[in-house]
Order: sequence, then C-alpha cells, then structure tokens
Amino acid sequence: MLLPLIGVGIALWWLGRPLELAAPTVEVSIEAGTPPRQIAEAWVRAGVVTSPRLLYEWFRWSGEARRIRAGSYAVEPGATPRTLLSKMVEGDEELATVRLIEGWTWRQFRAELAKAPRLKPTTALMSDAELMAAIGAPGIAPEGRFFPDTYAYSVGVSDLLVLKRAYTKMQRELNAAWAERASDSPLKTPEQALTLASIVEKETGREADRALVAGVFSNRLRVGMPLQTDPAVIYGLGERFDGNLRRAHLDTDGPYNTYTRPGLPPTPIAMPGRASLRAAVQPAPTKALYFVARGDGSSQFSETLDAHNRAVNQFQRGRK
Repeated sequence: MLLPLIGVGIALWWLGRPLELAAPTVEVSIEAGTPPRQIAEAWVRAGVVTSPRLLYEWFRWSGEARRIRAGSYAVEPGATPRTLLSKMVEGDEELATVRLIEGWTWRQFRAELAKAPRLKPTTALMSDAELMAAIGAPGIAPEGRFFPDTYAYSVGVSDLLVLKRAYTKMQRELNAAWAERASDSPLKTPEQALTLASIVEKETGREADRALVAGVFSNRLRVGMPLQTDPAVIYGLGERFDGNLRRAHLDTDGPYNTYTRPGLPPTPIAMPGRASLRAAVQPAPTKALYFVARGDGSSQFSETLDAHNRAVNQFQRGRK
C-alpha cells in the first residue's frame, strides 16, 4: 500500500506536489477495462516522471481505481497525483466525441477526424505511412484497421490518441473474433478475416444476411472461384468512381478487381463492425455460391448459376 511504502507524511507531500513532466503536455489514451497498473505505466511512458509503482499504489490506495473512465486525457505543468486521478475518475471536465461509422473507408474517417471539435490536428500533414508509424503500426496499411465506434476525448488532445484507441480496439475485436473462428474456415490469418469482414460490411447492412453473405464468399474461396464483389472494384477505383459501375470497370484488371483476380483483395476495403467480423469467421452453413440484392435491403441466395440468373432477372431486371 502507498502509506506503508513511503510513510504518511511523505505520501501527503507527494500527492499535493506537481508532477514532473517530460513535455509541456503529456497525453494518454485509456481503453475500457484497462487495469490500473497499466494505466500508471502508460502515464510514465507518456512522460510523467515518477515511479509507475508509486502512481499505481496511489490509484489503488485512493479507492478510486475502479472508477477510472475510458478516454483520452492530457495533463500540463502543475498537475499533481491527486488532480491526475481526479481527471480520469471524472472523465475530465470537458469532453468531445468523434464517431467512426461502420463501413466507412479510411479516407472518410480521416476527413471526419479533421473536423472533429476541439481535437488537436497532429496528423493533418502526415502521410498515411507516417501516421501509422506514429501510432506504433509501421508498415501497415490503415484501411480497415480502426474500429467503428464513438470515441470521447478531452478537449485539446491530439488526434493521434483517438487513432491509437481506435486501432487498439480493432486489434482486440479482431483477435477475439479470430479465436472463435469456425474449424472449417478457409481463412488462414486474422488479416484475411479482417479483409473478408470489410467486404461483408459493404455488401449488406442487413443483420440477418451477414453470415450468409460470408458463407457465399467462404464457399468461393474454398473452390477457387473469384469473389466477384462489386464493392472491392469500386474501392479500387477510388476517386475515379462516379457512382456508376460499368462493364469496363469489371474487365479492367487491378489489385482490387475480384472479377479478374482470385482470392481476397490485398487490404480491407472499409472498416467493419463487430457483427461483420463475427460473420467472416463464423459464416452460415450454406451451399450458396451466389446472391443478388432484392431491392429491399435483403438478398436472394442461390446454389447454382441458373437459379442465380433467374433471381437476377426477377429482382434486378424486373422480369418474372
């Protein structure tokens, strides 16, 4: 405990004494469920010059450790151990939020982050590669790597803290999904699961169809059939896509053209949510190899090409 460790008098002096900081502002991002010991260590790594054990013992001895809230926090010169803990317990005095939507691309999220209220735009002039290196993920493409959620942060903190939280949360969600993958899954790595989940996210927003869509793509992967998913082609077109997917687009080879190239595209094409991650690793048991949109948000699934063509005639071309 803190008091036997350093003595009552010294403890009271330390609790009210300004902490030494390695920078004018020290920032830390805390995810829900992070143990108090790890929180103390995070503050020290970020630039609070003190013993991580001492800081942890203070959190524990105060009785407030379990009340620490997730969020992005910043302390400046003058902060004491008391005010640091109070900031985290109270969730800070002033919070803002930014929301990352399921199915958004990395480009959409960067744009949203750039206009988030009272968030320091540290990454504004960074390239994608520089940004990923700054959050501790060098060499990793950013697409699909940030979990869609609403993130609260202390006013004035760096956007890097929000990005770190979103990246860490996606890693945790992906690892949890991968640990529960079906034994007969054709997916070989968590990265493949993330990519398939992003395709499922873009192919359907209907909860009941997600696992079936994942089942169709899993069946295609097993037999070596091209995925032939339009959202991947559209993603590959980028800003060249004008809202109208043409036959020429499907016939023009490229890394994201799943009509001309077998297997999964080289990266995710969007940011999948938890439901799509689960669907990708636990697809519905189905023999279907095809599906087509019915026009009401749902899909018609078919096991044969003939049945699929009939469904296309009915739902896409308006013929019975």
